[in-house]
Order: sequence, then structure tokens, then C-alpha cells
Amino acid sequence: MSDRSDPGAPRPHDDRPGAAPGPPPPVGPEQPPGPGYGPPAAPPGYGPPPGYAPPPGYGPPPGYGTAADATPGPWPAPAPPYPGPWGPAAAPSADGEEPRQRLHPLSPALHGAKSLVVVIAGLSWSTLSRVGFGWFALLVTVFVLGATVLSVVSWWNTGYHLVGRELRVYEGLLWRRTRAIPLERLQAVEVVRPLLAQLTGLAELRLEVVGGGKTEAPLAYLSVAEATVLRQRLLAVAGRAPTPAATEPGVPAASGTPVAPAPAGRRLHVVRNQDLLVSQLLTPQAFLLPVGVVFVGAQFLSEGSWSFIAVASTLTAMAGVVLQPVRRVLDDWSFRLDRDDGTLRVHNGLLETRVQTVPLHRVQTVRATWPLLWRMKGWLRLRLEVAGYSAGEPDDRNRPDRLLPVGDAGTGAMVVAEVLPGVRLDELPGTPPPSRARWLRPLSRKVVGAGLDERVFVARSGLLTRQLTLVPYARIQSVRVTQGPAQRLLRLATVHADTAGGAGAAAVDRDLADAWELAAELTERSRAARRADHRR
Repeated sequence: MSDRSDPGAPRPHDDRPGAAPGPPPPVGPEQPPGPGYGPPAAPPGYGPPPGYAPPPGYGPPPGYGTAADATPGPWPAPAPPYPGPWGPAAAPSADGEEPRQRLHPLSPALHGAKSLVVVIAGLSWSTLSRVGFGWFALLVTVFVLGATVLSVVSWWNTGYHLVGRELRVYEGLLWRRTRAIPLERLQAVEVVRPLLAQLTGLAELRLEVVGGGKTEAPLAYLSVAEATVLRQRLLAVAGRAPTPAATEPGVPAASGTPVAPAPAGRRLHVVRNQDLLVSQLLTPQAFLLPVGVVFVGAQFLSEGSWSFIAVASTLTAMAGVVLQPVRRVLDDWSFRLDRDDGTLRVHNGLLETRVQTVPLHRVQTVRATWPLLWRMKGWLRLRLEVAGYSAGEPDDRNRPDRLLPVGDAGTGAMVVAEVLPGVRLDELPGTPPPSRARWLRPLSRKVVGAGLDERVFVARSGLLTRQLTLVPYARIQSVRVTQGPAQRLLRLATVHADTAGGAGAAAVDRDLADAWELAAELTERSRAARRADHRR
């Protein structure tokens, strides 16, 4: 059949495979849709009531869905992504997994500086005298370069990122290791700044996990602003989002990195550094040091000269005597205590600054101590035990047990009332052991005792250094009654209230019948307190 159409007329567009291309069909005036075209009609009664008008500002902007919609408007910019070590990180992938982040580029230099001290100390002075200065300098250079290369390779293969509710840390070159830390078990994230980190404007993150054997996943090092933001993110994912902490004073934030707002918590107390120094002078070590100096000087004058071994051993002994007070001063320098909703925030340290978070619901015991020489000034020290922190931590500074390094009775009562609401430090009950316990405690029978407050179990101990231990009833895990051979002869017993932190408290040398009654009362009160906590 012949085609009767005009050969010059355009052919209709055919988009079948293999068809010859042709011009698109002509665009004519828009035709109204036919019957049944478009979405189905809403059923009767569906939709807003007659006369309903949305509130001002609600709904699509004017001109939405029309040609005016294509014009640019003052729409808010999207939120910037989480900042990485060198600026904004890449956007998360489709499955919600964030890209792996590296530590700060100066991390290898800080780790290499630590290795340099170890290398120089390992070569020692004797090596210099045997091989000469030139070979000694060459050995030091080789070791420094090797340590630097290893630090850079370790930094390149170390990373971290969030996967769901886990923080994953990757490290190692030949032996790869991946640690997955479930954030549901996260107890706290501490911001630590050693001396080298303070000089370079960096910080270290240390994670405390419930039931962990030690501090987990120390991320060393990050910028201060990045460490603060990452700490808030981790605690928010763990469900323990704190009040945002401020950036460390004196350290500017990196360009383009968001800085957290200032803390909104209450300032409880700031320890004066003068009181801290005086408190460490009122210690047995400080009083024994002049006696040791006089003894050493007398020996030197009597003998006329000393050998190198005698001088070295004497200096080492003196350094050991003064080491503990000096360490306490450096650790508790500029100590301040803040209170947020449900948490305490502790700031302390001179050469190594720390910002530690203490969740109040994890406090197991509060211990007040009155050293002998402090009592003439009315000073005391407060310590606490927190569940979830590693009791076997090699460095006890990682444990947030400092509540008040030194303070008067009024300050101590105020801090105790913040940690244990309703407990008054100056009105706690306590009864001493019976008179027959003097055979076991001839000097300290009148200063030890125990009692039951409305909210805590009270135990007193100590002769020269007085100590008071407070255990909330809800934190008591078990109650034990023990008897030694001498106690059985005197019809005495000791009642122990054990906590999850392992410290607890004990009512020593109680009458046997009173001990069993006290144990039964502690058991009943602890059950009632735990039921009340669950209802809240």
C-alpha cells in the first residue's frame, strides 16, 4: 500500500529500537485530563472541617508548585557534617556508616617525643663514653628516625568511626586489630591533656566502659574542639548526653570547627591552691623531711665525705618521701567541681589537665577523711567510689575518686548533700561497739561505730586518721556477717555492706545479736531503696 501522505510532512516520532530518528511531536496547547485521570477522590468526611485554615507560617511557601517555585528563596542551609581531623568529613554512606576518621596529624610527633626520651635513657652515659660522641649521635639519630617512621605508619593505619551504636577503632599494620565498643555500656568519656598536648593545643579522649578491665580506646590525639564535640556525640548516642562543655580556655578552635557553648551547670566549689599547698605540708612526709635532712647532714659532717652510692641512695630516699605530696599538688591543682543534671564534672591538674564526668546514679560510696594534722584547721578530704570504673587501673589518676581534695566542714557538708540528697554530714547517727570489744580495740573502741540514717548506712573508723563511710541503701549488693576466733569468744561479729565498686563499709565488732539484726535491717532497706529507684 502506498503512502498517500505528503512526503514533505514530518513523520511522527518513533522511539522503537532501530527506528529512524525523527523530530519530536509538536507541542500544542495543554489538554484537560480526561475522565478518571488523576488521584481518586477522597471519601466523604475526609479532610479538614469546613472553615479550617492553617496557622500562619504553616504549610508550603507561597507559589509552591508553580513557576515561581523555581526562583531561589531564603531557604536555610543544610547542617554542616561532623568535623573531621582536617575539616568537614564526608557525608555518611547510604547504610548510615560514617567514613573512617584519622587522628590529628601531630599525633606521630607527640608519640615520637615519648619514644625519644626512652631511647636516650636506654643508650645511657656509658654508651657515650665507649663509642664516642660521633657514633653516639649517629645511634640517637637512627633510633629517632626509626621511632618517627613507626609512629607515622601507626598513625596512618589508626582510625575510628561510628557504626550504629558502636565506636570502632582500627589500628595496626602487620597485625590488624579492630575494637568495637558498644556505646550502651559507655560510662563516661574523659578529656585529658598531658603537658605536650597542652603545648600543641591537642587533647586525648579516654573511654570508661562498664565492666572494662582498663580505660578503653584512648584516642590520642585530637584537637580540643574536635575532642569536645566527639565526646558529646558519644554520650548522646549512649543516652547520657551532658550539658555541652566549653572549649578549654586559652586554646583557640581550629578554623571551620564548631565550638561548643559554655557550660550551663552550677559551680559548686573551687579549691584554693594555697589551701592545697598547706594541706600537703601538714602531712607526715613533710614533717619527716627536715628530720631526714638533719640526719643526713649530721652523718656527712661526722664522716667528712660520702661515697657516690651513699649520696645517690640518700637522694633517692628523699625523692620518694616528697614524691607523693608533690604528685597530689600537681594532680589537684586548680580543682573545681561543677554540677549538671545528674552528673558532676571535675576539672583538675597542672601538668596534665583532666575533665572527668561522674554520673551520680553510679556513686557507690562517699568517704570523708580527717587526717590528724588537718583537724586543727577543721579540714577534711572527700573521696567516692564509682561503679563501672576499672578498679585495677594501673594509673589511679584515671579513676574519678576525687570529690574534694581539701575543704572545711561547711564545704564538705554542701558537697555531700549534692551527691547524696538529704544527707547531712554533721547529723549522722553512730553507736560504738559494746564495752567488751575493748579487748580487741583498746584505743579505738570509742571512735569506731555504725548507724542507720534514713538514706545511707554509716560506718566510722580510724584513730589518728578519722574516716566516715556513707553507703546509699540502693547501692548495697550484698550483706555479710563474719566472725573471727577472738570475736567468737567475745560474742562479737562484723557486718559488711558490699557494693558494686568493691569498697563498701563495715560495722566492726558488734554484739552478735545486734549484728544479725543490723544485717536483716540493711537487707530490707536495700531492697526497698532499689524498688523505689525502679519506680522512678
